[in-house]
Amino acid sequence: MALVLHAGAGNKNAFKALIAAEYSGVKVELVKDFQMGVSNKTPEFLKMNPLGKVPVLETPDGAIFESNAIARHVTKLKADNPLYGSSLIEYSRIEQWMDFAATEIDAGLARWLYPRLGFGIPYNATMEEFAINYFKRTLDALNTHLANNTYLVSHSVTLADIVMTCNLYQGFSRIMTKAFTSEFPHVERYFWTMVNQPNFKKVIGEVKQAEAVPAVPSQKKAPAKEQAKPKEAKPKEVKKEAPPPKAAEAEEEEAPKPKPKNPLDLLPPSKMILDEWKRLYSNTKTNFREVAIKGFWDMYDPEGYSLWFCEYKYNDENTVSFVTMNKVGGFLQRMDLARKYAFGKMLVIGENPPFKVKGLWLFRGQEIPQFVIDECYDMELYEWTKVDISDEVQKERVNAMIEDQEPFEGEPLLDAKCFK
Repeated sequence: MALVLHAGAGNKNAFKALIAAEYSGVKVELVKDFQMGVSNKTPEFLKMNPLGKVPVLETPDGAIFESNAIARHVTKLKADNPLYGSSLIEYSRIEQWMDFAATEIDAGLARWLYPRLGFGIPYNATMEEFAINYFKRTLDALNTHLANNTYLVSHSVTLADIVMTCNLYQGFSRIMTKAFTSEFPHVERYFWTMVNQPNFKKVIGEVKQAEAVPAVPSQKKAPAKEQAKPKEAKPKEVKKEAPPPKAAEAEEEEAPKPKPKNPLDLLPPSKMILDEWKRLYSNTKTNFREVAIKGFWDMYDPEGYSLWFCEYKYNDENTVSFVTMNKVGGFLQRMDLARKYAFGKMLVIGENPPFKVKGLWLFRGQEIPQFVIDECYDMELYEWTKVDISDEVQKERVNAMIEDQEPFEGEPLLDAKCFK
């Protein structure tokens, strides 16, 4: 049987396999009349991918899902395919940039675009600002590499270029206006060069850059009855006399409401002053155990604060060092909303991949703050365990993580980051 790709005709993740097939001389047929929300909910489709996500490639040996895996499979059907480079180092760099395209470009773009499209993540102006700033850092890194390279790896198109271009496609076509991308001229040059390659153009067609950023999803309006109250007061009565009770009530309703307090601000006062601990941590340069660690436990208030260990759930995916470190850096940046209520240490552990990511966090209150869980999507990527400070083993592990002790649990530290 021929390879059949289940996805809609305009799906950017399906483009990856279809473009790879064009370069590789492999026949891949796009399933006809695919309807998102219908075709991917059928029992037949769910047998191929229980999550119902697209694309899915149907092969004689069974189904494959995840777009990068599908693109790899199609590419490897051709022996010695130049899309995978001509040496081991080129192969590794191709994989490196494919991971970068997934974890930095695709994920970063989604955090900016999806809330504006009303997809899953609620729109929040503050979080959007963080998302844009982080995404700009990612594009700046890509722009720097492309300043001296026509393609991502070697001197011809590879699978890395196919994946990167497809992940950039949604940004260029839906939210990244010319005013935005002009800051990254080498990324611009690269993208337009790629989408105008014959094999890309055959699959994607003509690409037009977004002319405007999608509007913020409309907010629910107050009920019409409440809006009408202020109009009931007669103009003459308002000018000549003090407002009658109903008008006064209406004016109070129209006045800006004070911003609700964070629930953590309503907790009983704590003997631990977080800023004092952060200053002690930052200013201690010698005798760290005797000064900073001892000072921490002298300050620590187990009733007002709690300690938590975290460990990344998907450490087997951490195969590229700089991608892993960037992943942690992005997490800390998105945790900025909790700076007033938290202190954290994140360790990247190991000399060789896959690298382990583990952390220690101090939070105000006895639980992980709900607003952090709601606003920082990275939280669900980690397993969280509350520290039992009565356990001397756990307490010593806290000390080791605060101190960046090396080796840590028998392994060297690749990186250590602090959130303070």
